[in-house]
Amino acid sequence: MTSPINAPKTLSIAIQMDPVATIAIAGDTSFAFGLEAQKRGHSLWYYTPDKLSLNDSRIEARGQSLQLFDQDGDHFAVGAHEIRPLTDFDVVLMRQDPPFDMAYITATHLLEMLPPTTMVVNNPAEVRNAPEKLLVTLFPELMPPTLISRDPATIAAFRATHRDIIVKPLFGNGGAGVFRLREDDQNLSALLEMFFATSREPVMVQAYIPAVTKGDKRVILVDGEPVGAVNRIPQTGEARSNFHVGGSAAATELTARDLDICRAIGPELRRRQLLFVGIDIIGDYITEINVTSPTGIREILRLSDIDIAALTWDAIERIHPSYANNGIAR
Repeated sequence: MTSPINAPKTLSIAIQMDPVATIAIAGDTSFAFGLEAQKRGHSLWYYTPDKLSLNDSRIEARGQSLQLFDQDGDHFAVGAHEIRPLTDFDVVLMRQDPPFDMAYITATHLLEMLPPTTMVVNNPAEVRNAPEKLLVTLFPELMPPTLISRDPATIAAFRATHRDIIVKPLFGNGGAGVFRLREDDQNLSALLEMFFATSREPVMVQAYIPAVTKGDKRVILVDGEPVGAVNRIPQTGEARSNFHVGGSAAATELTARDLDICRAIGPELRRRQLLFVGIDIIGDYITEINVTSPTGIREILRLSDIDIAALTWDAIERIHPSYANNGIAR
């Protein structure tokens, strides 16, 4: 029998996420995290990023207590709105979707001000310093030919070399604004004009990988270790495989090449305290390292019976200072 002194600590969890009423629970990773936290006896409180404030040196938010139910159409209950300092919480999950804009960056600055006793997942400073399409460029030997630029002549020369290319916003998500341009496509100049008229950011340009027709594999790493994967199959006639644009989920296995990629990037993820990460692999190449609000674990659980929410909470509990102080080593 477990003595009260050695009983597991229950954690108070705040989730910074998009409105809970709008999520599609069948594929929502934040929802899966909340369900698993409840199962362990942890308490949930939730707020949207626009309710986060710095008030006279206090990091606080206007939010609500939260209960989750794995029942489509009736998946949550919330308490009354209240303002609480985030130092009240043991863990803050930063889980709102991009775009990775100045509002997102500001939220990382505010969360970075919290003391170590409030663990933020993922580390907000490193989320800010490691946008998905930039962090991956630290590993050029693992990537397809890639260009980041807003110079039309440089982009045109890249296409002349590689002929078939993918152009995407540098800070986009979910497959939005991603274009495939073949060698004979006459729309490159017009497309760049459209991008650059609305943004001062560069675009990412990559050589098209034909293996994408067989799927774009999402691999989840927890504390730098691969724990599961799902293959995202594009619809017929579609170059994008993201679930947000209609890609379908299929069971998959990690290949030797996938594991080599994970071994190469794992130490850097751990060094940066990027505890929950989703990488995208097409064929033999990694294309992105997703650190903001990666998804895919509900699909992996359905297809592979791997409970990544449980593995993630195992890691958080192992690392959290209150557990470490009880002699539970990382």
